[in-house]
Amino acid sequence: MDSVNIEYFNQRKEKAKNIYAAQKSIYNPYFKCEIVLNSDGFHHLQFSDRRERNKKEQLLKFSLLPLALKVVRNSGTIQEHRKGVISIGQAGKDGFKQTKNVEYWAFVAIVGDSEIKIRVIIRRIGDGNFVFWSVMPDSSIKKGQKLYVDGIEDE
Repeated sequence: MDSVNIEYFNQRKEKAKNIYAAQKSIYNPYFKCEIVLNSDGFHHLQFSDRRERNKKEQLLKFSLLPLALKVVRNSGTIQEHRKGVISIGQAGKDGFKQTKNVEYWAFVAIVGDSEIKIRVIIRRIGDGNFVFWSVMPDSSIKKGQKLYVDGIEDE
């Protein structure tokens, strides 16, 4: 199991879940509205493209979560914006899936005592709510190893 102590992992996951669940939304000055903290966002910290992220990556995202929420609360400038189309739900009897427009925004900030540069992703499907989607380091760490991918929609 990714060489991570399962008890430690479960403790960190529970702590992150409690921090996340402590508030339903956070006001963001850029959007001038509430950013929703729903189960989709927390789920995405653990899974990507319907597959579970490895435990070390999940731990990294859990540890960055408190900093990410501060970034959402304080950011008045975006660094990236993307639009696309995604499929929603299960395929119908005809084999087709419904699609909707989706937008992603990235806030980048240097935060924390160790002054780490992180990227926080906000997502909106159609005309729906702005939702916290992900957090990741925005720079390489440990001998150039990237712990994120370049496309924000993948995170």
